[in-house]
Parts: sequence; structure tokens; C-alpha cells
Amino acid sequence: MALRQEPHVLVIAGSDSSGGAGLARDIETISSLGVRTCLAVTALTVQTHESVAQIHRSSPRLVADQMRAALQANEVVAIKIGMLATAETVVAVAAVLRENPRVPAILDPVLASTSGRALLEADAVAAMKHDLMPLCRLVTPNLIELALLVPAERATDEDGAIRQGQELLGAGAQALLIKGGHASGPRSTDILLRSNQEPLRFDTPRLAASMRGTGCMLASAIAAHLAKAKPLEDSVREGKQLVFQKLMERSD
Repeated sequence: MALRQEPHVLVIAGSDSSGGAGLARDIETISSLGVRTCLAVTALTVQTHESVAQIHRSSPRLVADQMRAALQANEVVAIKIGMLATAETVVAVAAVLRENPRVPAILDPVLASTSGRALLEADAVAAMKHDLMPLCRLVTPNLIELALLVPAERATDEDGAIRQGQELLGAGAQALLIKGGHASGPRSTDILLRSNQEPLRFDTPRLAASMRGTGCMLASAIAAHLAKAKPLEDSVREGKQLVFQKLMERSD
């Protein structure tokens, strides 16, 4: 009985057989910050670090049932959402979030793999934007995902990224963390946007090292810090610092 009283992050995501991203990266990250996880598996994938060979999607009902069981079994204090695959699954996840409005959700809008394989069906982007994003405490798109969600051409500078982010806020998003990993320049800057507040920048040196799963890691770390009752701004700052430290280790 003691276990169910401990704070948990409910992770809603797909598996990655290579271990580089998805559920494996989420669990690893959240556990490293001293928080327990429970799961709703949205898809099983067959992939290496270079390519995705197969995707086997869970039914929307199965995903929703997993979420409800996890929420019933544990003290879920934050939710991290990754790969959803289909519009029907997006809608099913949104329905469960509406049943649990007090639990903050972090959405990493996983649209494609690093190798370019689509991980969200085209018709699901609109459902994510209109049905799911407004229910989430924070959405964490990179510049490519941001452009697809707007939709628009990829922003070429910070001002353009902020304009696109403001469009998503206008469409109902509560807050956005625009990730700067796909930008250029000596600094990697993530921008936190919230309605009626000035943009807040989180800045680190840009490193030559790269690794898969940094988006999963960042969103999971933010969720874990929220689960520890830290404010959003502090959770984002500490999440970004964790990713930076991991990249530093790879560059040594």
C-alpha cells in the first residue's frame, strides 16, 4: 500500500526497441530524479538508432484503459505524453485528461523519428492542436514540430519562432517551450511562452555532441520536477540543465 501513496508520473508513450527514446528514455530520466513511473503504452516499435522498421499501434481504448488503471492504482501527480500515433488515440488521451484536470500534463508533440519516419498520422495533428494541447500544462515542440503544428514554414530566427508560438497560444495552448536544438549559433536557447507574460529564455552553450531521445528526456524531467511540486519555470530550468549535462558527458 505504501507504493501507491508515492508520487508518480504517468508516462503515455511508445516503446523504442533500441532504448534510445520513448518509454525507455522516459523511465530512465524520471527514475534518475527520484520519482516513480506508471505507464500507458501507445505503440510498440521495431527500431534501431538509425531507422524505424515497424510500428504496432495500441487501440485508443486500450490506451485510455491503461491511463485510468494507472491513475486508479497510484498517486499520479504529473503526466508526460509522448508518441500518440493516431487521431483516435489523441482524442482518447484527451478524454482521460478531462477526467483528471488537476494533474498537470506535459506534451512532447512527437511527430517523427530522428530518421524521419512519421510517428503521428497526418490527420492527428489537428486533433493534437485542438483537442489535446489546451488540456496540457506545457507543450514542448522543437522548431520543426512548431511549424507543423501552426502550420507554417519553419522559423528561421527567434522572432519567427515566437510569432509561431503565439499563434499556438492563441489556438488554446496554455504554455509552450520552444526548443532551440534545431536552431544554429553558439548558444542553444529554449523559449518559454505563456499568455500575457514576456518570453522567458533558458540558455546553454551549443554542444557538438548529439544523442537520441533528448526531447523525451527534457519533457520527462520537467514532469518529474512538477511531480516534486516545483514551479513550471524551475522545472523547465532544471530539465534543460539535465539534458545539457547528459550531452556534456557524451562530448567528453
